[in-house]
Amino acid sequence: MLTCFLVEDSPVIQQNLVATLEEMLPMRVVGTCEDEGTAVAWISNSAHRCDLMIIDVFLKSGSGLEVLRRARLLRPDSRLVVLTNYATPDMRKRAQQLGADRVFDKSAELDELLAYCETLSGPPH
Repeated sequence: MLTCFLVEDSPVIQQNLVATLEEMLPMRVVGTCEDEGTAVAWISNSAHRCDLMIIDVFLKSGSGLEVLRRARLLRPDSRLVVLTNYATPDMRKRAQQLGADRVFDKSAELDELLAYCETLSGPPH
């Protein structure tokens, strides 16, 4: 089963995304947070494991781009996805430069995010 850590500052989006991911995919969300500091602390704890991190760019405090940068350094084997309302060409390029495997637009590309996660979880058992 795929494990996921979610960094998202909107409680409503966080709850809906967790429910959708766990309901539609063989996935378990192992942790969530709303700000850079908490995310970096979670990533820095070697006891915490996840296959995938989904990171919003704009957080309650700090930046998802900094979370992304630190995650790429500390978790080189994790898949890193940026999910943002600001998926402009510049933002996509910046996120990819910082190590994002993929960038998805919250308002237009949720189906694509689910399809991507499905490919990571492998064939159904």
